[in-house]
Amino acid sequence: MEALKLAKENDALYCTVGVHPTRCNEFDDEKTTPDDHLKALQEVVSSGKGKVVAIGECGLDYDRTQFCDKDVQQKYFEKQFQLAESSGLPMFLHNRNTSGDFAKLVRANRHRFTEAVAHSFTGSIDELKELLDLGLYIGINGCSLKTEENLQAMALIPLNRLLLETDAPWCDIRNTHASMKYVKTKFESVKKEKFQAGKMVKNRNEPCCMIQVAEVVAGYRDDVESVEQLVDIVHENTMKVFWPNSNTNDDTATKTTTAQA
Repeated sequence: MEALKLAKENDALYCTVGVHPTRCNEFDDEKTTPDDHLKALQEVVSSGKGKVVAIGECGLDYDRTQFCDKDVQQKYFEKQFQLAESSGLPMFLHNRNTSGDFAKLVRANRHRFTEAVAHSFTGSIDELKELLDLGLYIGINGCSLKTEENLQAMALIPLNRLLLETDAPWCDIRNTHASMKYVKTKFESVKKEKFQAGKMVKNRNEPCCMIQVAEVVAGYRDDVESVEQLVDIVHENTMKVFWPNSNTNDDTATKTTTAQA
């Protein structure tokens, strides 16, 4: 609810509604039932019409099962397809080391949602092909660009299925990453205790770093002539997913989903 409140107070902000796989135990809270929890989420979606642009972040994360067991994640990932089906909104999806379980659930429920992005993609080329076969868009950020193998997979994403993100405050591009040599834009930073307007907080990824992700992707791919060309393509893809009924020349085009309710 806090994310939606912020979005309603600022014309430049939008949000998503859903339960992250590591938080799916919320559905089994003693104070409510899973159906009641889903109903509460549906009410948030309804109350945020025009500001809620996707269902998520939901999916599976087998790297952090200490927070939520695989069986619980699967059960309530599948339940959240109801939100996409009833609202008609696209999905913002999370997939970490799931050995095909993520793709299996998405495939079984593919008829229940319109579009979706598998965000923060870090998988193999084979996994990429599987997600593309499901008709998903692929979200790329700093974590997607750590190694040469990551870069090779990124370069195989069709341009009409590519989205860019920061996943701030995480997933920054670091000096040890294979992608750093393609970064041209750098930002001055200070420790959080010495915060200064106009400077980044040290060791924290921030939305301004989107330009770095774009520079890496444009610099590595042979089918992109410039950062500007890439940004135009990704902007068009973004509008197709999150604002399919908007004029691409509308002011909405400059805005991005930034928070999860």
